[in-house]
Amino acid sequence: MIVAIGTDHRGFLLKQALIKQNKMIDWLDVGTHNNDRCNFAGFAKEVVKEILAGKADCGVLLCGTGVGMSIVANRYKKMYAALAFNVETARLAKEHNNANILIIPADYVSLETARDMIKAWLEATYLAGHYAERIAEIDAL
Repeated sequence: MIVAIGTDHRGFLLKQALIKQNKMIDWLDVGTHNNDRCNFAGFAKEVVKEILAGKADCGVLLCGTGVGMSIVANRYKKMYAALAFNVETARLAKEHNNANILIIPADYVSLETARDMIKAWLEATYLAGHYAERIAEIDAL
């Protein structure tokens, strides 16, 4: 599985540590590649672009609060970007909402929590069933 990952400057160090610690994941790093101040929108767009092009199966985005990344990623059709703050919300994002992008608020979670969130999210399975009705409602908007 290929996971596109992107961040702004506030998530840069966490992103680097996640990539280093999670060698089992085939990461597609779209940047940023340093901790110089930058805007988040372009990196969210790049992760979405990689997923839509079939170059990545899913994505992880990091920024200070995660809110900006969420707003950008959810502007695109078929992108279900979920902002999670702990392992349970990350798992439920996939199980209930079929989230194909996990957004992590770098200023509010530790490396260990972020690592565990990604693991839980990647291992979770979309439950479909009545949850599919919700996705259909979203898609109809």
